[in-house]
Amino acid sequence: MTSPTVANACPVSEPTTLRQDADIESSTSAASIIDIEHVPVNDDPRQWSSARKTTTLCIVSLATMVSALASNIQNPSNSAIEADLHATSSQISWTLAAFLIIQGNFPLIWSAASEIKGRKPVYLVASALFVVGSVALALSNTIEVMIGMRALQAAGSCAAMAISAATLADIYDTHERGSTMGIFFAAPLLGPALGPILGGSLSQALGWRACFYFLLVCSAVVLLSFLILFKDTYRRERSLTYCSALQRLLASKERVRSTNTSTITGSEPSKDQTPVKDVEKQLQSPDVPDNISAVTSTPGLDDVKLSFKDINPFPPYFRILSRKNNVLILIANGLIFGFSYSLSYTCSLTLADRYNYDAFSTGLVLLCLGIGSIAGSVIGGRWSDRVLAKMVEANGGKCYAEMRLESSKLAMLWAPLSVIGYAWACEKHASVAVICVMLVLIGFTSIWMYTCTLAYLVDANPGRSCSAVAANSSFRGSMAFVSIMVAVPLQNALGDGGLYSVWAGILIVTELLVILVLRKGESWRKESEEHEFTC
Repeated sequence: MTSPTVANACPVSEPTTLRQDADIESSTSAASIIDIEHVPVNDDPRQWSSARKTTTLCIVSLATMVSALASNIQNPSNSAIEADLHATSSQISWTLAAFLIIQGNFPLIWSAASEIKGRKPVYLVASALFVVGSVALALSNTIEVMIGMRALQAAGSCAAMAISAATLADIYDTHERGSTMGIFFAAPLLGPALGPILGGSLSQALGWRACFYFLLVCSAVVLLSFLILFKDTYRRERSLTYCSALQRLLASKERVRSTNTSTITGSEPSKDQTPVKDVEKQLQSPDVPDNISAVTSTPGLDDVKLSFKDINPFPPYFRILSRKNNVLILIANGLIFGFSYSLSYTCSLTLADRYNYDAFSTGLVLLCLGIGSIAGSVIGGRWSDRVLAKMVEANGGKCYAEMRLESSKLAMLWAPLSVIGYAWACEKHASVAVICVMLVLIGFTSIWMYTCTLAYLVDANPGRSCSAVAANSSFRGSMAFVSIMVAVPLQNALGDGGLYSVWAGILIVTELLVILVLRKGESWRKESEEHEFTC
């Protein structure tokens, strides 16, 4: 691709408000502000055909479903693994713990790499690791090898979770993302719902190793899909990481030019010329004379040489955490997922101990949670887009990110009530049918909210969507790990009624965090942008 000139490649910044195409006003002055999400690029992914976009959506959805499936497919086989490998229950727990910790935090590495090398190379490398980990798990003969290979498998599988939302942000505009995120997120919800059923069936019929051979086949299909059918959606012109590197290169060349009293373009440097700032802090385009054409001496993205701080995943992570609106939404998302993992884990124990259900029957009951989650994801996403469209119209065609959270309010009343209903249905040993109904309602309402908050994270962090989703994975995985570690002790101490009454209270706090961001988020974002600009 031809190196773009300075005037059309990187005079970009994070906009002070989230705008759609119709809201971007062109300016005749050299100091016009350009929305990084709509910088002109060659082969713009947002202009792809519906078939190409749908293919991309299906591939990344399949990858995330398989990734999520890997998290709990072994659970029905834990007793068989413990006996076959002569392991302790504590060691078996570590196979799950290692998976969750790596799956939650390794996305920081993948997201940084995807902002430099593109989405497709990351998908390919990660999928290959997933294949290797699955092979090693199927052949493992010691529990130590199994723990290590579960960590490797998690490292490979989590890339899809980390950058799929950013991939969809590459090809869908703001007003389309609610529905798209809803459809996309139904896939990783289907994985955990089917995991116990598939794992129990395969283990009973063919032995516990069959679970990992099944994952091997699935991961191989994902790898081939990315290799053959997937077209990279990444464009460097829309990456803050790459544009930041280009601005530093320009600043370096400017200093050399000033020292040698010569110019790249042939015009004299101004005495009051300001060094080029970081692209995330610079809100204006460089002043480029109209009569200057693109020449090879004008550095473009192909000239960028990245340094360690460009690929270090932690500065982008901490930059996401520097904004109050992001932190509160990340906490809310983490609590929702911590609750979901605690629920599925303890529900299986309750069904086995109090209802004498086997692994397959338990999986069928937990499928209700998955069905509710899928319905909440798809319907909630569509409702989110509908509410957003109405609010934009009422606001004179102007859009800001917090509008996305308005649609989550519909589910807020019902989520804590359904959790309390489940809690005391289990505590009083009510009919399993009642538990199934409560699980459907819980999945529907909790994921309805999560779909809105995940879309908000992407919308509120243009140019940083990959880092935002990676931070979300980190919070989500860490909260899930903690919730699983404390779930059984709390269940034994408080019972299902007490435990999930506490969780209902936590969900109310979660909803209050979302409402707070809905009310204050826009002003917080503007304050953060002004602070980043002045620093």
